[in-house]
Amino acid sequence: MADQLSNTFAALADPTRRAILARLATGEASVTELAEPFEMSLPAVSKHLKVLERAGLIARGREAQWRPCRIDPAPLKEISEWVEAYRTIWEQRLDRLDAYLRQLRLEKAAQSKDAQERAVQRKEIQEKAPAEKAAQKIHKEKKHARNQGK
Repeated sequence: MADQLSNTFAALADPTRRAILARLATGEASVTELAEPFEMSLPAVSKHLKVLERAGLIARGREAQWRPCRIDPAPLKEISEWVEAYRTIWEQRLDRLDAYLRQLRLEKAAQSKDAQERAVQRKEIQEKAPAEKAAQKIHKEKKHARNQGK
């Protein structure tokens, strides 16, 4: 026999049963009222209700000829507590991932800044190069002229 948590998850696996629970969250309802939005027979809806009842998600009362169904939140609380433990783990992992991504962005920004600074330095060198070459050329010409004059 499956444990309560497995039974609850199995019952919630079906969208029709989840819709029935959503309707019951607003208050008690009869099988006929619960069947209205679905294109299925009353026996089919009753089968869904039995699954929900076995999982402890609903309880059926008895008032004369009327058998109202109501939601029982206890199994949902158990699921919530089970999920909460994993939510904490995932939040911690996502926080670590967020910190890692922030660090990568900072490193990339630093690299980008370094690359920009190197580009500026290269440009300055390239701009200075023609002036330096011209100065060297003048210096050579003067030296050559001095050597010619001797």
